[in-house]
Amino acid sequence: MKTYDAVIAGGGIIGASVALELASAGLKVAVFDIQKPGREASWASAGMISPSLESPAMTSLLPLSLASALLYPEFIGLVEELSGQSVGYRKDGALDIVFTEKEAAGIREILSQHRAAGLQAEALTREQVRELEPELSPEVLAAIHRPDEASLDNRLLTEAALEAGRRKGVETFSGNGAKALWFEGRTCAGLQLETGRVVARWTVVAAGCFSARIEGAAPYAPVIPAKGQMLALRCDAVRLQRDLWLEHNYLVPRNDGRIIAGATVEYEGFDRKVTAGGMKKILTAAISLVPALEKARVEETWTGLRPDSPDHLPILGPTDRDGLLIATGHFRSGILLTPITARLIREWVTSQKVSVDWAPFSPMRFQQMRQTRTA
Repeated sequence: MKTYDAVIAGGGIIGASVALELASAGLKVAVFDIQKPGREASWASAGMISPSLESPAMTSLLPLSLASALLYPEFIGLVEELSGQSVGYRKDGALDIVFTEKEAAGIREILSQHRAAGLQAEALTREQVRELEPELSPEVLAAIHRPDEASLDNRLLTEAALEAGRRKGVETFSGNGAKALWFEGRTCAGLQLETGRVVARWTVVAAGCFSARIEGAAPYAPVIPAKGQMLALRCDAVRLQRDLWLEHNYLVPRNDGRIIAGATVEYEGFDRKVTAGGMKKILTAAISLVPALEKARVEETWTGLRPDSPDHLPILGPTDRDGLLIATGHFRSGILLTPITARLIREWVTSQKVSVDWAPFSPMRFQQMRQTRTA
């Protein structure tokens, strides 16, 4: 029976980055995944590093998002140096596109909210928008420019983080995922795997939307899959510099010339089908933003299963079981929140203190909710 300082259930970008942080702190770490690590939500993402508020309900997430965005240059530097691989990082900003007078009337309020949150944002006229991105539709009326936003190639990042971890001594096991948490009294002593048990002082559940399927984890990580359909376009006539947003649809340019377009949010269990309706929704938004994409080649289509929690917020931190930590439920913000998640887990493991308040995201909040409902 193998023994480690820390074992991690899940080898996506969250698990890989937590492992790297812990190994960098001198711990003996192992990562276990039911398949090839990094092939779930981490592989399917668009790779945007956008701390902007999607809705007022996400306000409590802002301190975590801002802290993570600030950590990204350091995090990428470490990953690229250790792995010897590029992650395709681009800090070219983003544009929220406005097509209607009704939307334009709300720009002032949105700018006020962004600035109050410490986010850089400015309003652009039609002419200013087209000057920045000439391929945009002439029907564009205005835009909100967020100059500090960035993106990267999430597939490259995940592979690089896994390689960086291996070079720091992390042991990664493919096709040998966690079946159950191993409890001894009120202590989590490790993981029950497909092939036996592993012992650890610290156990981290970071298995994305599969976390609740690990026996014993569901009370702390009641996540479900939120399916997202996406596609990659290539059009030699189109060169975008910035990420483009139209409500919840987006276009994200890559360094290799592709343009990533997405995404749907569907609650259909673990279904992975790419559907005609999903593709229509994404392509309609993409072509309305950039008409020349009507002639683009569709290079790839895929789906990803995001881990969503009951309140759509991450699930981070310790539980009432000694040694058990949760790091899942990142929903649409997994790439954005990767550096801060890894940092906070490492801080807790090494000092039982954290530099950013993670109490709003505690795994214990769901048990408290259940107690309140039955009271």
